[in-house]
Amino acid sequence: MTEAAILCVDDETVILETLQEQISRHFGEQFVYEAAESAEEALEIIEELDEEGVKIVVIVSDWLMPGMRGDEFLVQVYQQFSDIKTIMLTGQADEYAIERAKKEANLYSCIYKPWREEELIKIITAALESV
Repeated sequence: MTEAAILCVDDETVILETLQEQISRHFGEQFVYEAAESAEEALEIIEELDEEGVKIVVIVSDWLMPGMRGDEFLVQVYQQFSDIKTIMLTGQADEYAIERAKKEANLYSCIYKPWREEELIKIITAALESV
């Protein structure tokens, strides 16, 4: 059986730890949980998991990160892996970036910081059900 993974991407360690803790508390052992502190690191993880036969089902990505912004990252992901559900987490994304991600990366949802755990889990659950 192919393993399934959820990838969280944020340049703030505390945000990554909180996301992973909340998501893994709800979904338990159903998924492998990965974290990246930049879009570049996330792209490497995606490639490694793909080579190992692990299917990423959801990516939760920050928008404002050094190097590559979240909308650019999600567009790149969509070009290679169009079946991954993507969720942008942001406190600062402009409407243009959100619209771009919706059009060019098939963005599933946008969550604004600070988020509520219930909202995060509800959106991820809905994204998983829409696969």
